[in-house]
Amino acid sequence: MTYRAKEATPFTADANVEAVGLYAMEDRGDFGDARRGLIAPIPDGRVLNGAGEVVFDLADYAYITEDAPRPDTVNPSLWRASQVINEGGLFKVVDRLYQVRNNDTGNLTIVEGDDGLVVIDCTTAVEPAAQAMALFREHVADKPVVAVIYTHTHVDHYGGVKGVVSEEDVASGKVPIIAPGTIASFDKYAIGENVVAGNAMSRRAMYAFGYLLDHDPTQYVTAGAALGGGKHQTISYLSPTDGITESGATRKIAGLTFEFLYTPDTEAPEEMHIWIPELKALTCAENANHTLHNIQTLRGARTRDARNFARYLDETIVRWGDEVEVHYGPHSWPVWGNAEVVEFLESQRDVYKYIHDQALRLANKGYTPLEAAEAIELPDELARKWYNRQYHGTVHHDVRGVFTKELGMWDGDPVSLHPHVPVESARRYVELIGPEAILAEGRRAFDEGDYRWAAEILHKLVFAQPDNADAKNLQADAYEQMGYQTEAPQWRAIFLTAARELRAGVLEAPFSTASPDTILAMPLDILFDFAGVHLIGDKAVDTDLRIDYTFTDLDTTWTVWARRGVLNARPGASSDARLTVVGPKVALVGAILDPASAVALADAGSIRLDGDPNALAELADVMDHFDPNFDIVTP
Repeated sequence: MTYRAKEATPFTADANVEAVGLYAMEDRGDFGDARRGLIAPIPDGRVLNGAGEVVFDLADYAYITEDAPRPDTVNPSLWRASQVINEGGLFKVVDRLYQVRNNDTGNLTIVEGDDGLVVIDCTTAVEPAAQAMALFREHVADKPVVAVIYTHTHVDHYGGVKGVVSEEDVASGKVPIIAPGTIASFDKYAIGENVVAGNAMSRRAMYAFGYLLDHDPTQYVTAGAALGGGKHQTISYLSPTDGITESGATRKIAGLTFEFLYTPDTEAPEEMHIWIPELKALTCAENANHTLHNIQTLRGARTRDARNFARYLDETIVRWGDEVEVHYGPHSWPVWGNAEVVEFLESQRDVYKYIHDQALRLANKGYTPLEAAEAIELPDELARKWYNRQYHGTVHHDVRGVFTKELGMWDGDPVSLHPHVPVESARRYVELIGPEAILAEGRRAFDEGDYRWAAEILHKLVFAQPDNADAKNLQADAYEQMGYQTEAPQWRAIFLTAARELRAGVLEAPFSTASPDTILAMPLDILFDFAGVHLIGDKAVDTDLRIDYTFTDLDTTWTVWARRGVLNARPGASSDARLTVVGPKVALVGAILDPASAVALADAGSIRLDGDPNALAELADVMDHFDPNFDIVTP
């Protein structure tokens, strides 16, 4: 059944017209910069996988042309950003430096060395990465890849690595993979973030990035700083082979110098800036972007340190500000010219410093996170720069992120320390006020354009009476108008996905960030951590068993024991294991995460079971399974 969203109300249409005055709409420079250096478009405007399925299609964005009038259902700043970004292809940045942009949410950057190519970031998936490499080789130079660099630990920067280089070439040492931090630390954060909490993160990402929405002016438009991500894609992973742990470290590759500024605990737990002096080219990874970034992501990740954004951007200016001529990023388009790059970096630095300092100024005056978020606005000199607009983070949730980073989860108000869970609180509110009165108040608020209040009060009724269609439909209407008015693409996607699921029910996730390749690449300690979060603690309180796992291809054994509702693991065999499971990692991963499958794997000859196989059934009985489509907008 085709889903049809509703149109903007007069209140929303008027709000979006009034919002035009908040932005520097007369500044059109980004349109030329985003198209500068175009060599070739994306072939056929799309990316396909091996089965012929469409991974990414520029036709989804065909209605967003540079001269298309803004729909009433889209904030004017977001519409402009979407018009600017809507150009995909292979671009020359400067001599010997190229980018493929907008065949994925992330850019693939290619530095042409004397005898080979250095690839900086690999997009999210194998398919767009392979297409990018083929496009470069067709139009620029057919040279081999001699090094890969990951700028940080997020999947849209390493997920396409197997479309760039083979696992054999990396394993043999022929092609190094350079990354920030130690190899173990990079693996921990890259894989742990996307797998150990991956089911929750994936479900939240479905909301935040609009993966459950159609492409049209009433649903998903763009991600603001990129068009968007793909579907039916293959996410891969190869561990780094060369870790950067000190600022000032250099590598000479293919006749060019790569100098690194190590910037941990910024936009990612492990991140770095890269300077190529021969090209006077700089990237600050995602610490400087054509958008305000997140201090606390909405998909869910470790809270970031806004102070570090500012400190490392300032250090970058000190190190290379006198020489830099171009800044290229892993998303959106470059900035050219020394004065322009320095102004860009200084402005981004000051945005994060302002948010950090003002959040803590108000915290020290007794404000709660929400009160501070409502009070803080950027100064005009910062706010009117397009690259400081709210296409990824927002001032509102970044301020709250600073509170979380510096002060923790409690907002300081005793009433929030031990509140009732939402369903119980909602039941009591509805019992006190009455469902009819709440519905009437929600309708009054909606009719007067007070959509925030309508959504909030109706939330009580929806959670107390999840089958109340009138309440769900009216709350959906309120969320929808909130989505149409917001500048922030992730807020828009969350509100509009909430509206759609309230009307149509839970939508099935098209993919998970916990891809098979990522799971197989997990270091063993993280693999057993992932198994541990599957244990149903209260059900396993009386369970007492130990199983050893021998990895024949890694020449190591780990012992795992479940006791007191906890699953622990450590390297080394035990003397009292009831069972030893023997096999290569690729087979043991299945037996560890799904113990019930181990017998079938043994029958197929993939693994060997030495001891009591009933131990697996006992373990399987206390292991949980995660639904990737759990409820969000209803209890």
